[in-house]
Amino acid sequence: MNRHIIITGANNGIGLTMTQSLLEMGDCVAALDLEVDNIAHTHPGLLPFRCDVTNPQRIQTVVDEIFSQWGKVDVLINNACLALFIPFEERSLDDIRREFEVNYFGYLNMIRAVLPIMKKQGRGVVHNFSSGVGFTGMPGMTGYTSTKGAVESLTRTLALEYASLGITFNVIHPPLTRTKSSSGLGIPPEMMADPAIVGRKLARQVGKTNPVLTPDFSNQFQLWVSYHFRVQMGKLLAMMTERAKNTKSS
Repeated sequence: MNRHIIITGANNGIGLTMTQSLLEMGDCVAALDLEVDNIAHTHPGLLPFRCDVTNPQRIQTVVDEIFSQWGKVDVLINNACLALFIPFEERSLDDIRREFEVNYFGYLNMIRAVLPIMKKQGRGVVHNFSSGVGFTGMPGMTGYTSTKGAVESLTRTLALEYASLGITFNVIHPPLTRTKSSSGLGIPPEMMADPAIVGRKLARQVGKTNPVLTPDFSNQFQLWVSYHFRVQMGKLLAMMTERAKNTKSS
């Protein structure tokens, strides 16, 4: 296959499994994260980089190095994530700004860095990780849900703006998964998906140009329900979270 792919948030959870799976599939992967200790550095197709997606200067340095070695970038996967579980009245504006810096502006920083390469190539795919809570809402996640709603709008807008240049922008929607970013929900781990399974399934979706990508049909159906019945699903998720918290504390 030998595609050349950049993925952020690659050191843990879904991003780590996607990185491993893409390498096994024969792709070349540049794996970016604050730390890269969990990534097998010996793979010949891997370029690991310590990189903070909120730092545009560091991003540009890393992307320049990637381009100098590959001469192309076929796919960008924006997966880096920060989720804070703090009730609205207890959180500061700085808390929300931190989430936007990673989950929204971090995506913008990466897109700005790779876009000149993709424009020159006349092709490219950008996958932005999103979440169903971006349109259902979730108590205690004011910042995270807002960032994901923004990512949805950003992606649709860029998809329209760059379609004529051969560059695809779409969103990836994983299910509720046992990751560091979801640990604060209080939902029992057995009720959430295994990140290794989700990551392997999503790796097979990389490069596809559908507007929305999910691991499988079951998740696609769940997302459809969440989108079309967002108020009801938001209430259901809130009830499940509250029940899980009460069970854990009793």
